[in-house]
Amino acid sequence: MSKTLTTIQGDMWDLISYRTYGTEQGVKVLLDANPDLADQLVLPGGLTVVIPDYEPPTSDLLPPWRR
Repeated sequence: MSKTLTTIQGDMWDLISYRTYGTEQGVKVLLDANPDLADQLVLPGGLTVVIPDYEPPTSDLLPPWRR
């Protein structure tokens, strides 16, 4: 189920992704869900952004002592 978020002046896609998903890897998902806003790098305040469900991929590339 998608949610929405109202931007504040200066929000950027990677920051929104990090705040909502805990990682910047969700930027493409956000851009795909908001094609009308995708050309803006720095967002003005007051825009409604669709936040789709997204589960960041897990990686086993870290050695066990770093997990």
